[in-house]
Amino acid sequence: MGKVITIANQKGGVGKTTTAINLAASLAILEKKVLLIDADPQANSSSGVGIDVEELEYSIYDCMVNDIEPNEVIVETDTPNLSLLPSHIDLVGAEVELISTWQREYIVKKFVDKIKDDYDYIIIDCLPSLGLVTVNALTAADSVLIPVQCEFFALEGLGKLLNTIKLVKKQLNTDLQIEGILLSMYDKRLRLANEVVSEVKEHFKEQVFKTIIHRNARLGEAPNFGKPVALYDATSKGAINFFNLSKEILINNKDTVKKKKSKEKEKDTPIK
Repeated sequence: MGKVITIANQKGGVGKTTTAINLAASLAILEKKVLLIDADPQANSSSGVGIDVEELEYSIYDCMVNDIEPNEVIVETDTPNLSLLPSHIDLVGAEVELISTWQREYIVKKFVDKIKDDYDYIIIDCLPSLGLVTVNALTAADSVLIPVQCEFFALEGLGKLLNTIKLVKKQLNTDLQIEGILLSMYDKRLRLANEVVSEVKEHFKEQVFKTIIHRNARLGEAPNFGKPVALYDATSKGAINFFNLSKEILINNKDTVKKKKSKEKEKDTPIK
């Protein structure tokens, strides 16, 4: 059964979509079968892996509102082993349309559970809010990954998000865990960035990933070409950071990565 990781932070500009795209792609390149679910009406995760949502018949909106089966919506991407359940601007209206729906917080979970066994990992990219769609993503998840930028207002709103996660865990999803806090947009030349790293690690200790995502021009350029950074420039700092994050997540989940031992034989071996 696949693991569902929701990437959430109600604060905008912290790297949620960048994390979702590149974590999903890196896991896929490490030969895990991955589904990226775009739950943000801006559909940046969809365009970031090269999918033009205007050319598609269905989106996550149709799964949530019109009961379309997820397998009718999922599309393949140019990244090997990476599939996408795309978003659309129509998702903006979903919260209003679903307000009177019975068990409205479980809508995403219901269709994710239908496909969970088909993937090793399902990554959900959320919009920057704590509304109904984000609550749905948290209810459907096994864990939540929280990106935090290494800047002055890094911890602003983090307490509110953690309280929301606690409420979801208590009332809707008792199995929800925190996958980890990811420090992003790090520039080691800036004293403030180093102070934020120290403060976050001091407060949250083992919950903070060892991997830190550095500021990197290639990370910003790659979405313009509809590619994850690993396909755009595999030697860049950003690509290396996300491969390290992927390996750290696999290790934390006691997972393995396939390595070819010969042309004839391939077997699973633990990540070093």
